Amino acid sequence: MSEAKEWTPDECLKLTAPCEGYLCPMSANTYGIEFLEFRIREMEGQQRDLYHVKKPDDAPSEPITDIPPEQEDLYRLIQYAFPSEFLKARTIGTSLVFSVGDKEVQSFRMIERHYFRDKLLKSFDFTLGFCMPNSRNTWEVIYTLPELDAETEKAMIDNPYETKSDSFYFVGDKMVMHNKAEYAYTQ
Repeated sequence: MSEAKEWTPDECLKLTAPCEGYLCPMSANTYGIEFLEFRIREMEGQQRDLYHVKKPDDAPSEPITDIPPEQEDLYRLIQYAFPSEFLKARTIGTSLVFSVGDKEVQSFRMIERHYFRDKLLKSFDFTLGFCMPNSRNTWEVIYTLPELDAETEKAMIDNPYETKSDSFYFVGDKMVMHNKAEYAYTQ
């Protein structure tokens, strides 16, 4: 993790490979942003849920910010397992429910960079305007997925968790969170 450097959105948009560590500490989340529920769904065909996770209602309500570096992946990395036909999807939708702490959040921005090995597959850049202090919010995003050649698709299926993404969250131009994901596509 690079604690001395503060990464900008423009710098994150220029990354050409998945990050080795995390580009900001968990303590950078000074806005008390906490993810409560996340859903991924097909937008074509069956329009079914592909993934859904919700924080238990009885879980602590304060964001966790002081995790030892060797345990950060437990809180900052998601491993997804999708059926291989997911790679044929052209459009998916996500819904993120999150809460904000005592400070207002101006210009909440998410940049996602998706890679297979060290090749950039797609970059997404979304901004959600204003979030009131002590509020619960829902952020809906529609993704148009890249069309993959048959060789890349087969390699992604044959090599689980070598497809990776970095999600960078900014308030204004200050990075407040960095999470990662790894993907497996099963036959």
